[in-house]
Amino acid sequence: MRPKVDKDLLPMKAHYFFFNAGTAPVVPFMPTLAKQLGYSNVVVGTMYAILPVIGMLAKPLCGFIADRYQRHRSLFIAAEILTAVAFFAIMFTPAIPQQLPSVTFHCHAGGANFHFCTEDQCTLNEIERDYQDKALACKLNCPAQAFMWDIICKDWNTTGLCPPANDNADIDISATFTNLLVERNETSNEGCVFFSVPHIHAEVNGHNATMYCPKDKPYFSSICSMDCNDTYLDSKIADSPVISTTAAMGLYQFWWFFGMLIISWIGMAAVVSIGDAICFGILGERAHLYGKQRLYGSVGWGIFSILAGVLVDKMSNGVEKDYTIVFWMTAVLIGLDVVASMKLKHTQTHLSPNILKDVGQMFLSIRCLIFFIWCIFIGLGTALIWNFLFVHLETLGGCDATYMKTLQGFVMSIQCFCGELPFFFFSGWILKKIGHVNAMSMVLFGFGVRFILYSMLQDPWYVLPIELLNGVTFGLFYATMASYASIVAPPGTETTMQGLVGAIFEGVGVSVGSLIAGYLFDSIGGGHTFEIFGVAAFVAFIIHVCVQMYLQRHHSSSDTENGKQIDDKAPTAENPILHEDGNVDIESNSNAATQTNSSEVEPPNNGSS
Repeated sequence: MRPKVDKDLLPMKAHYFFFNAGTAPVVPFMPTLAKQLGYSNVVVGTMYAILPVIGMLAKPLCGFIADRYQRHRSLFIAAEILTAVAFFAIMFTPAIPQQLPSVTFHCHAGGANFHFCTEDQCTLNEIERDYQDKALACKLNCPAQAFMWDIICKDWNTTGLCPPANDNADIDISATFTNLLVERNETSNEGCVFFSVPHIHAEVNGHNATMYCPKDKPYFSSICSMDCNDTYLDSKIADSPVISTTAAMGLYQFWWFFGMLIISWIGMAAVVSIGDAICFGILGERAHLYGKQRLYGSVGWGIFSILAGVLVDKMSNGVEKDYTIVFWMTAVLIGLDVVASMKLKHTQTHLSPNILKDVGQMFLSIRCLIFFIWCIFIGLGTALIWNFLFVHLETLGGCDATYMKTLQGFVMSIQCFCGELPFFFFSGWILKKIGHVNAMSMVLFGFGVRFILYSMLQDPWYVLPIELLNGVTFGLFYATMASYASIVAPPGTETTMQGLVGAIFEGVGVSVGSLIAGYLFDSIGGGHTFEIFGVAAFVAFIIHVCVQMYLQRHHSSSDTENGKQIDDKAPTAENPILHEDGNVDIESNSNAATQTNSSEVEPPNNGSS
């Protein structure tokens, strides 16, 4: 007999597909775009520490408004539009003004040179390759300090200028620079590029002078701005320093970029929390089928993440990437999501007279408190993957980064198709077999394994098999979190509860994790950062297992849920049992009723959900 398709669930599947397909081209690439714009790892980490806090505030607030005023679908669609508009607006981020590059000019015994230093090995390699046998006609503008005037006045035939009318006068130097030399420090990542200056003509206070660096005089040096009329070289030298947090705060370009990210995060927060609540509302007693709806989001993410990566590489010239195509993809796909969402049929069946009080009672349950803490720990690890995995891969890839966006697209595709999708599909069966608590422990262990493997990477392509673990660390995690939150939520607070749990996960966990990861990446590098997070995940796994075993033995009889004894709860989908081991029984009293209502496409007589 051919299984019947539940048409009420088709718009929900379409939403998960199109919304995740629409955010896949932009969300993973925003940290690398920020790095390309010149912002440091600390700036990126700070931004991604603030964004989840914004989501933390937006999720429960939007959930509360939706539950209180019964405007789930209209608020849901408005949030989708807001997300698309904000992401699209990032494409119009004003360019950061490029200042003339700064170099150090040395006038020393028998000659002169200018040099600059950087930790960017790719920049050093490119300049060494392209300018090894090339002479540069450049102009330097150097502020002259007081101690320099003795040499300038006596040895440069500028005696008539002494004493200088202004100790802060500049020296304008026009010279031809030759004999490129690149030196690398063996004990650090820093290297320096040197150009010698055999013949120098200078202008001091409006007077021409022939520059001379005597052998019997001590050298002097000055930080000078340089203009070689060579756009490529100037940009390479100018881009070598990164924009610090303090400098970024003074740029309106930064605030446009960051502001649009904030608006998009608010939109995504509302879409995710309200969307999951709508999904569970439509499913009703079939909550265990949530993973089979959410997996369509993984399909959309997987397809369009790899497509976006390939297109960015194809449409870019060299190492610097052109992300224009991803913003257009986002606008079109989320537009299709809006069309699909208009066909959703959802009616809130339960109304809570006091939403805040009902949700607040969740904090009286020891097991719910542990669940919230678990969400925070998962957020810490998720932040490292979301915001810094691609940065780590680009560091491992070195200067040959023309393939990098394609590789990152493959990473996201494997995460979705080979990781998330099967775990979302079987999440209902897994949760019934091992329970929610054991699933939580399994997720922590999966993070530990994943991070340790990242720390051992040498070749970025070897990351691909590691991404299979995304099924445990995200697919199983998200299904467990959403399912647990939906089941234990008091009637009429489902959307608020989804928002609260999402806020704890992102607003606390991901926020703090982004900040910590940003500082660690800057101070000790990516490999050691992943190693530290991996060890921490294993420690959290051991603690979680021990705490749950202790509660099972000593506190099961005293646990309360929503003000009731846990063991007093009836075994229904609307009022599930929270067992002594912390697992939730999501079976209905009547299996026949569940089978009758379950019109999800499934093979007949397969014995699973």
